[in-house]
Amino acid sequence: MKLKDECGLFAIYSQSSEIADALQLGLFALQHRGQEAAGFAISDGRELRCYKDLGLVQDVFAKGHVRILRGHIGIAHTRYSTQGESARPENAQPFVLKRERRWIAIAHNGNLSNAAQLREELLAEGVYFTSTSDTESLLHLYVRAPGATPQERFHTLASKVLGAYSVVMIDGDKLIAARDPFGFRPLVLGRRGSDYCLASETAAFDILGAEPIREIEPGEVLVIDRDGLHSARFGPVRPRRQCVFELIYFARPDSKLFGQNVYEFRKICGARLADKETYEIDIVVPVPDSGLPAALGYSRRLNKPLEFGLIRSHYIGRSFIEPYQESRIHKVRMKLLPLRDVLQDRRVALVDDSIVRGTTSRAIVHVLREFGAKEVHLRIASPPLIAPCYFGIDMPTREELVASSRTVPQIAQFMNADSVIYLSLEELQQCVGDAEHFCMACFTARYPEGSLPAEHPALEYLLPK
Repeated sequence: MKLKDECGLFAIYSQSSEIADALQLGLFALQHRGQEAAGFAISDGRELRCYKDLGLVQDVFAKGHVRILRGHIGIAHTRYSTQGESARPENAQPFVLKRERRWIAIAHNGNLSNAAQLREELLAEGVYFTSTSDTESLLHLYVRAPGATPQERFHTLASKVLGAYSVVMIDGDKLIAARDPFGFRPLVLGRRGSDYCLASETAAFDILGAEPIREIEPGEVLVIDRDGLHSARFGPVRPRRQCVFELIYFARPDSKLFGQNVYEFRKICGARLADKETYEIDIVVPVPDSGLPAALGYSRRLNKPLEFGLIRSHYIGRSFIEPYQESRIHKVRMKLLPLRDVLQDRRVALVDDSIVRGTTSRAIVHVLREFGAKEVHLRIASPPLIAPCYFGIDMPTREELVASSRTVPQIAQFMNADSVIYLSLEELQQCVGDAEHFCMACFTARYPEGSLPAEHPALEYLLPK
């Protein structure tokens, strides 16, 4: 499956002033969550320096000369767009402003479902925007909120903001982390010696030798300053609704998220999928790289060989592919290298984590047949995607999702596959374990109550309280 990845957050509060390398390495470990833009802000508690631009983490940090900057508080962000146009430098994060003689910077992962309304209200109050990003609205709401502390400001902010937001902020001499009351997007606290770190995934701690402590709780604002950690609750109490797609696709397989080992979870889904197999299979071929853990679990359960019938080219990126007005099949051939000797005359189980529009999967099936596969059976380690996400994942409209208007046999026909088998929703819930704490609206079209504005068309589908 191919979706745009999510935004990645990393932050550090140190007792020294040498945080530049840690900031860069921590964010580099989260590059998979966004490749459009990156940025950082470093503060010594009085002055703040920020640099952001389009491009990958290592390129932006090199242009910003991060290694020569001094400060003991830093936040960093790697971006893909869910609100705001993507290829515009002004939409890169962090966003920064100065208020009452102190610098404030914010970076955000998520999507405000009432972003348009918030922007209109702020414009009517005379706020000037430099971007089209919903994160800038969060910053203005924070600085305009009444209260003497960050905790009080977030309590006011939560009464106005709907949707998903995990944020890291610098406010003067403080580092702040907050997670929306539903807890849609992940945010984890870690420690390296006397330094505190915050990240979207624990993989960012591993590269630094930091130890994870715990997740930032839904509806929690955590302030870190010279006196240590200060935690408070804010906003209305909501049922936990963390995004199951983080486990299925977005997170790095070496991360631990929502109490789950991501790699093991994906293998479990693949093994559960194999329990449904009704066809004779010769080899199991993963769609690289997202389908690999599920394919491993699938092949082990069936005792069938896992073969790399498709090798991903690491020299072809999106920036090279997209300008060419070629067919989807040609683009797949450029990015995925089929091995004829592996595929020839084999009955192939092609395993992936999910299908979105189906156009790329259809092209992959075509290429496998072209390179000799006798049969192609598509195996998907999640349920059919039938509804868009409004909480930070760039999914297509309902009409564009291949499973929203087709039965499974119709999907197989569209894909030109010999068969298609998905995990069911119930089977996914069994793999997750504590399924009641996860948002699965992309599979059910039922969105958590209180997460969308009253006029939103998706509100005809609601999760029970």
